[in-house]
Amino acid sequence: MFSLKEIFSVTLTLFAIIDILGSVPIIIQIRQREGKIHSERATLVAGVLMVVFLFLGQSILSLFGVDFQSFALAGAIIIFLIGMEMILGIELFKNDPTAASGSIVPLAFPIIVGAGTMTTLLSLRAAYSLPNVLVGIVLNLVFVYIVLKSSAWIERKLGKAGEDILRRVFGVILLAIAIKLFKSNF
Repeated sequence: MFSLKEIFSVTLTLFAIIDILGSVPIIIQIRQREGKIHSERATLVAGVLMVVFLFLGQSILSLFGVDFQSFALAGAIIIFLIGMEMILGIELFKNDPTAASGSIVPLAFPIIVGAGTMTTLLSLRAAYSLPNVLVGIVLNLVFVYIVLKSSAWIERKLGKAGEDILRRVFGVILLAIAIKLFKSNF
């Protein structure tokens, strides 16, 4: 049932997709604009979105007549593009950091739980057992909460060069994940 290897794989995959450390500049901007990040609210909303999509995502796809393999291939392309975005330092997927209620939009959705996360959840559900995916989600939410709570400290410690290095390392990991998803669903 529970497999440490699967939990580790799921956790690392979601960690790379969510890229909460790469989102620290946006988090800081939201905190400066609104005066505070509602870490608990953002984490809770992100968790609910992930679990709902994990369980209902397949039904939503069926409603539109899309099979999982097509969705997984589309997800592999999205993950690939996110990885390229991270490595090349370009912005393909636009976020609106000026939206009101920043702890929910854009923080919980789409920064923490965006199209890449949703696609990845369905792919992970197909590849790993459900309890392991749920544990991976919870572990990532704990990490997201910690990062949200300590974003000012992280900003001071990492500096711009540290952020850039982390972003590129996780970009390469995402490219490898995308290629693996593409190979297994093509």
